[in-house]
Amino acid sequence: MTTRGSLNENTLEELLRSLEPALAIHDRRYPGDQSNRQPVHTVAGGAHLFQHNISVKLGRVALNALDDYAATSKDFAEIVDLKDSALAATIYERVRTKLKREPIEDFRIDFEDGFGHRPDPEEDALAIHAAKETAVGIAAKSLPPFIGIRIKPLSRDLAPRALRTLDLYVSELSEITGGTLPDNFVITLPKVVRAEQVETLVNALEALEQKLGLEENALAIQIMVETPQSIISADGNSPLPQFVDAAKGRCTGIHFGVYDFTASTSITARHQRMQHTVCDLARNIMLVSLSETGVTLSDGATNLLPVPRHRTTAGKDLTSAQIRENQASMRRAWRLHFEDIQHSLMNGFYQGWDLHPAQFVTRYAAIYTFFLENLDSAAARLAQFVKGAARVTLTGQVFDDAPTGQALLNYFLRGLSCGALTEEEAEQTGLNIDQLKMRSFTQILEAQK
Repeated sequence: MTTRGSLNENTLEELLRSLEPALAIHDRRYPGDQSNRQPVHTVAGGAHLFQHNISVKLGRVALNALDDYAATSKDFAEIVDLKDSALAATIYERVRTKLKREPIEDFRIDFEDGFGHRPDPEEDALAIHAAKETAVGIAAKSLPPFIGIRIKPLSRDLAPRALRTLDLYVSELSEITGGTLPDNFVITLPKVVRAEQVETLVNALEALEQKLGLEENALAIQIMVETPQSIISADGNSPLPQFVDAAKGRCTGIHFGVYDFTASTSITARHQRMQHTVCDLARNIMLVSLSETGVTLSDGATNLLPVPRHRTTAGKDLTSAQIRENQASMRRAWRLHFEDIQHSLMNGFYQGWDLHPAQFVTRYAAIYTFFLENLDSAAARLAQFVKGAARVTLTGQVFDDAPTGQALLNYFLRGLSCGALTEEEAEQTGLNIDQLKMRSFTQILEAQK
């Protein structure tokens, strides 16, 4: 029996052909999440303090803090309020291992807030010094896996200084290394309010690449949004897609500046915090505006630092009261940092900024907890879903359909990428690593047919 429709072949072809340009535009703008590793944090350090082995030095500080104030997994569990002692022990050991092996994932040589305003000759000299240290790090393989510089904003007053520092650093580094840049090298542009600022930076990078003989698009950028105008422009729309477009394919990430943003919205200092509702609004707009674009998102920093209130002086030990105060201040700061990171993760921000090496402890602890405490249930759900071959499933009280299947897959991909999950733990899903790395739930199911 033949079913007859009313649309002939030519009409159907014409309709599909008319749709194609719009679909092509959508595909270019929304290519999907990038498959490359995203660092879990960015650590900023003043350019005047930068050394090629900074990762080892700060990792040692982080380990010392852990030894001094959370010497056992039980101590650690009490600080972050983990009730499962076995889980706490696992996380504790993985944190220690991480701090020894790779304490910093992403480092930003800072010529902005962490550097301050210095005389031009001094900043010139330090830009060249930072480039020389970077070159030493490339040769010694001592740099973190992700690294870059943060220049000053391209504001009316600071743009000349920002571009000069960029020029001196990149030119000196290129001359020393013969054009070799560190892996995952990026230039961070702070306080972006107009797409034209991004365009200006891109034009500068193009000129540098041509002058220095670097590959096209060798110099990537990241953008910091730190004002309400960067989230919602005067016309009521989000300018974030315009920022990304202005980068001409160079933008790898957008970073949120919590404290500049809250100050700009008239929040008083007492109430400036990562979990303020106005920050949640900004994060939600960032997430919705930039999802599926391939641009990663990073949250801000917790500014209550895990630093002891009292320090020993020559020939004078701390009193019992001072020791207790130190323990209390460290634990309070660690608990807040842990909770802030958990909040970021729940809201789809898998990266944030750390301001002190002792924060590395709770950075990794929070991330590992986020993934490990739900490992068994997530693995069971994904395994059941794969077994059902894309048919809707009910595991316990949770109803899973295809979008949930992709979300479960994302959970394991993120966990593997950040080191929270081992390959053996991820394979509890019934999928092997090669299947998981397909990154598409639909593709996995198609491959199993």
